[in-house]
Amino acid sequence: MRIALLSYSTKPRGGVVHTLALAEALAAAGQDVTVWTLGRGGDTGFYRPVDPAVRLRIVPFPDGPTGETVGERVLRSIATLRAAFDPGPYDVVHAQDCISANAVGACVRTVHHLDRFTTPELAECHERAIVTPYAHVCVSAAVAGELLDGWGLTASVIPNGVAFDRFAGADGARWRDRLGRYVLTVGGIEPRKGSLDLLEAYALLRATDPTVGLVVAGGETLFDYRDYRARWERRATELDVTPVVLGTVADADLPDLVAGAAAFAFPSVKEGFGLAAMEALAAGVPLVVRDLPVLREVFGAAARFAADPAGLAAALGDALHAGADPARRAAGRALAARHTWAAAALRHLEFYASLPARSGARGVM
Repeated sequence: MRIALLSYSTKPRGGVVHTLALAEALAAAGQDVTVWTLGRGGDTGFYRPVDPAVRLRIVPFPDGPTGETVGERVLRSIATLRAAFDPGPYDVVHAQDCISANAVGACVRTVHHLDRFTTPELAECHERAIVTPYAHVCVSAAVAGELLDGWGLTASVIPNGVAFDRFAGADGARWRDRLGRYVLTVGGIEPRKGSLDLLEAYALLRATDPTVGLVVAGGETLFDYRDYRARWERRATELDVTPVVLGTVADADLPDLVAGAAAFAFPSVKEGFGLAAMEALAAGVPLVVRDLPVLREVFGAAARFAADPAGLAAALGDALHAGADPARRAAGRALAARHTWAAAALRHLEFYASLPARSGARGVM
């Protein structure tokens, strides 16, 4: 089967991580897979090496004019990818995000999570990227339920995989030597990641455990969160706390950084699965997540849940002081081990084969 997987970036965001891992697993299963994306900022490759069995098509996307808005940049992204992509050679065209779904039109679409935009261009793009695809995949039943309730669309649920061996075999000693005892969060500083709530929780936690640090990794994004970041920094000063903000971490360093954490915080207010949190479980790190239906579905008894800063602080304190809890750690590792990319690829192939025959998406294998 000739499969095109489309993403919007070469950077290490969750949807891009998913796209590459799925592509490699599909190729390992004997499929002919090409990943299409935009090369922002002069990128000619992805944030990590990709199995050579996967073809890569990185479409140059130069910086826009000074003063270009997010909405204008999104529309230019769609137009650039649309002009470069030819669906003709493929049996399946599978878009992984709003930008690529708008660029290719009729396609399979994975809806990782649902957003709400107030900017007209973004709201329209988000809507088209939901209603135009003829088939949908969600990585959790909770998001599939949102799609059904909001649009009357039925999606197949295929959970993410996780690179279990990569994280289970990591050694965090180097990062502990450098950073001491720390709570880690991955995803940068932005509203969807609940960064301000985590900062408030960290200040409360420090009042009872002054030896623990907060480390923030990641944060590459299409959107402009400078105002939110400035609020976060002002609030850190007011609270007299100094988190360590690493920014984007090299892919080769990420497993050890995760394994070195005393606890992993995942306070997102909107998620589709929580891949970074599942990686933390694979590394044997105690996990605290926002109390959301989707995260209850995915993590169950393997995580601690909290709804607000006070709850996050209490759950993190419990995780730090009971971090060696062998039963919970074993449950977390077992949960992560069950989520393999090979299984996700086979589920995708079954899904593709079930699709009605049509241009760009024939139900054949």
